[in-house]
Amino acid sequence: MDLLPYIMVGGGAFTVLALMIFAFAGPSAERAGARRLSGLRERHTVSPVGANAMEAQLRKITTSRANRMDTLAVLLLPNPAQLQKRLAMTGKPWTVGKYGLATLGLFAVPAALLLLQGAPVWLALFLALFVGAGLPHFVVGFFIGRRVNQFTVKFPDAIELLVRGLRSGLPITETITVVAQELDGPVGEEFRMIADKMKIGRTLDAALQETADRLGTPEFQFFTITIAIQRETGGNLAETLSNLSEVLRKRAQMKLKIKAMSSESKASALIVGCLPFIVFGMIWFINNGYMLKFFTDERLMVAGGGGLIWMALGAFIMAKMVNFEI
Repeated sequence: MDLLPYIMVGGGAFTVLALMIFAFAGPSAERAGARRLSGLRERHTVSPVGANAMEAQLRKITTSRANRMDTLAVLLLPNPAQLQKRLAMTGKPWTVGKYGLATLGLFAVPAALLLLQGAPVWLALFLALFVGAGLPHFVVGFFIGRRVNQFTVKFPDAIELLVRGLRSGLPITETITVVAQELDGPVGEEFRMIADKMKIGRTLDAALQETADRLGTPEFQFFTITIAIQRETGGNLAETLSNLSEVLRKRAQMKLKIKAMSSESKASALIVGCLPFIVFGMIWFINNGYMLKFFTDERLMVAGGGGLIWMALGAFIMAKMVNFEI
């Protein structure tokens, strides 16, 4: 049997999925903002005395000993450090070991079901790999996006609370503790972590920078750099933070306006992109023998692979057209 058509279809399907994931991953505003701020941030990052000792003490307080499942997952999963950072950004008590176990289960179950339904081995393994690797990544990304969005929405309120505390005569460290006590949700959690780090000897700049690196949002990066510059140059911090709060609110309004204007195009792209796969699955469920020809007939395999590639290119172009950088 000639394996070239199977290889072509498999490679085309993989290219389609990779392009769709890359296209709909969202705008690159955060990465662009991080690039623009990286030079300024490095100039104003303060290296505390005894940083190594503080790092060791902080790790003892905030982390626990990894179990065997976590150790095995770290050895098997690619880039475990980045994965652990993403799991921490969700705000959930998820570990690398739990993530690896979920990935293994989501790979084994679809593969067994497809093989029992008579699907080709390479198709069953490919779809199971896509589900096992893609679904956990999508779920983690969903929770990260939701938590970051909740943080961004309430962050201007936290800055306003900081401004009121500063104008009443409180120092910045005390106002951060007040914000941690008064606000709930991700904003209160992050400010509580900052306050706890300062209680064990962390400097304000170092605690803020670690939170900014973990969150990865331009809004908190602006806040961190504003504090760092003010501590070096002086000036009215309350007025500066008040202006920053107003800028962040206008930025959020602009994002909502762009989202509303591009929602129709995004919905059209999703419907057009998902409809062929939905129809294919429905026909497969009704008469799988008829759809198996796409995996046995070389002409249908080539036509299907070409259609997938063109669909992926169209989805990629539409996604880039509706993504804007603020």
